[in-house]
Amino acid sequence: MSASIKCGNILLVSIRFRALKHRNFQLFFAGQLISLIGTWMQSTAQLWLVYRMTNSPVLLGIFGFASQIPILFLASVGGYLGDRHNRHRGVIWTQTSAMILAFMLAALTLLGVIRVWEIVLIAFLAGIVNAFDIPIRQAFLVQMVGMNDLPNAIALNSSIFNGARFVGPAIAGFAIGWVGEGWCFFLNGVSFLAVIIALLMMQIIKIEPRASKGSQLQYFVQGFRFAMSDRPIRSALLLMSLMSMLGLQYAVFMPIFARDILHGGPQRLGVLMSVAGIGAFVGAMHFAGRTNYKGLVEWIAATSMACALGLIFFSQSRFFWLSAVSLLVVGFSATSQLAATNTIVQGRVPDELRGRLMAVYATMFMGVQPIGALIAGGVAKRIGAPYALTAFGTVCLLGSLFFVFRVAMRLGDTKTASEPQAGLGR
Repeated sequence: MSASIKCGNILLVSIRFRALKHRNFQLFFAGQLISLIGTWMQSTAQLWLVYRMTNSPVLLGIFGFASQIPILFLASVGGYLGDRHNRHRGVIWTQTSAMILAFMLAALTLLGVIRVWEIVLIAFLAGIVNAFDIPIRQAFLVQMVGMNDLPNAIALNSSIFNGARFVGPAIAGFAIGWVGEGWCFFLNGVSFLAVIIALLMMQIIKIEPRASKGSQLQYFVQGFRFAMSDRPIRSALLLMSLMSMLGLQYAVFMPIFARDILHGGPQRLGVLMSVAGIGAFVGAMHFAGRTNYKGLVEWIAATSMACALGLIFFSQSRFFWLSAVSLLVVGFSATSQLAATNTIVQGRVPDELRGRLMAVYATMFMGVQPIGALIAGGVAKRIGAPYALTAFGTVCLLGSLFFVFRVAMRLGDTKTASEPQAGLGR
């Protein structure tokens, strides 16, 4: 009995981590984990620094807008380049650029000459880098693991992002109080070396990009047309876009909740962001452990409703433990929804359109967040952060219910990677 249980556990682990059998993904996994811890340290320190210097929810919204608005306009360019040029080399360049910006921010902060407009400008430049990095890096996953292990690679990629999400803010919370924000930015710059070295060590089979006529705008329109013509992709992306624009804006409000609502300092901010990261990590690992990918539409419906309810509870909580539990639910459900949506998109798209569809995905996920950040800052100034987040959670809940009754119940089970890939005319 014990031997069979042990064999079963080994089999379960091998299924959960099957993408790690690929050497290139092993390198990517290790490098990304280190780099993303630094990225989350910097994100936490930036939020705290802006709010400490300004005490303004509006400027928090402007900061969020500046860091994300390039994705709305440039993600399509990134997808275009990802389909026409070497994705491996592209990711190396974007990671190197992000490292340089982190060191610039660290130098200005440690020298004591940093200004709010400089923080916003560097966030804007980092947003430009991300606009190219996200679609190229997402499309690059398939070259590391192949189509069969792609869903597991997506889930594991999400797990390291969210694993770093609960480690990075916790470190940043204590580091800010101990040595200041500048050293968080410096450590982030150093952490990029891990992923750059990992990328340089990879042995990638060269794939000649298909020569296609047409402008970058036409490429994006092709990807958008494919997404909107495929009902599972269209429905999942639209709900994800709503959740991203309004539901995920709780991160913009975190310094306000940590300091003014729950009466804490940077350590409490770090703990709250880490709790959301723990939930997200568990959600990603749960998704990575799936042995099949049936019922993704129903999973998206359930997790989006749970995320909306978690936001509403968090917005009205005045007790730290209740806030933490609510963020745990939000982190788990939001990450599960995103992983399921990514799996539907990547499983149903032809490889020659993968970069373009990832550009559409990035635009509808992160491209709408700057609009939500501006709305969040303005609404919070008028009615306060708690009521603003309550309103956002309510809208997301209504959108989730619409998805349940008008999409999930009609569409039923959705095939992904096992389903024949559709063409543009579908």
